[in-house]
Amino acid sequence: MTENKPTFNKAVEELENILEEIESGEMDVDELAGKVKRASELLKLCQSKLRDTEKEIDGIIDKME
Repeated sequence: MTENKPTFNKAVEELENILEEIESGEMDVDELAGKVKRASELLKLCQSKLRDTEKEIDGIIDKME
């Protein structure tokens, strides 16, 4: 099974949608745990992408010095 890895922007967009659904109070309780789990996965993905980008930028800057 292939893991669904969206781009950073798509992950942020999906997180915003999940948050809106939760905040609206209209989400079915049966869906809540799944949405929170997905949000957690998306947050980890975003954090990883940000760390990787920071390392890449630091490497580029180091080479410039």
